[in-house]
Amino acid sequence: MQNWIYVFIGGGLGSMLRYGIGLYFSSTNSAFPIGTFIANFFACFILGILMGFELKNNIQTSSSVFFATGFCGGFSTFSTFSNESLKLFENQQYGLGLLYIGSSVILGLIAIYLGIKLYNTF
Repeated sequence: MQNWIYVFIGGGLGSMLRYGIGLYFSSTNSAFPIGTFIANFFACFILGILMGFELKNNIQTSSSVFFATGFCGGFSTFSTFSNESLKLFENQQYGLGLLYIGSSVILGLIAIYLGIKLYNTF
């Protein structure tokens, strides 16, 4: 039951942060969905740090449930990312859509890798 509470609290905090980032960047007049892009990058980075900790110490802790499943799950925005990608294509902004999809996936992978490497330096 304790893990359910960790997921609940972590997911709520991650969702609130994602909402705040979305509000902050909604004032930009760019067609590129920068708020979602930034939230996804940092969710991957945080998850990478957690993975680095678990790999280095060969353990999985309750903080993993809080951060990985809860916080990063609430903070990352794959459904929003997919919806925004579709809207770019519906608005015939094909280049921007492909840029958004490609850069999100590539930078997400890089962020996880950097998070693991950053953790392993300590």
